[in-house]
Amino acid sequence: MDLFDRIMELSRHGYFCGQILAILLMETLGEENVGFVRAMGGLNGGVGFSGDVCGCCTGGACVISYLTGKGEDTGMDHPEHKSAMGEFTRWFEEEMMVNYGGIDCRDITKGNPANRVELCPGIIADTYAKCMEILEEKGLI
Repeated sequence: MDLFDRIMELSRHGYFCGQILAILLMETLGEENVGFVRAMGGLNGGVGFSGDVCGCCTGGACVISYLTGKGEDTGMDHPEHKSAMGEFTRWFEEEMMVNYGGIDCRDITKGNPANRVELCPGIIADTYAKCMEILEEKGLI
């Protein structure tokens, strides 16, 4: 099953952007983390379905941070953490500004939640692919 088909399958099961990115990461890593998937649900629909910053922007940052961020008292961010995050957020902002006029869900969907069905699966796929590209380039996966 290709990435787009998997995203559509997860969508049919009631998952949205942030959760789909989490599930895809867990599948890539061969892990399960139901708590992570639940927590990423808070990013769906632009932070709790508020229409604010797209869940793919915040979710993509979380996907990268899952592998690069500080996770214990004596730990530290991976040396590539900030550069990976910066590369991703610059890419996301540029892509969304050019294609949709902003990075908020309301900008992307033009305020019409029905547009999610048409637009969001492709944005999720592009976001996940970009995250994986950045992580691979930096030798993190």
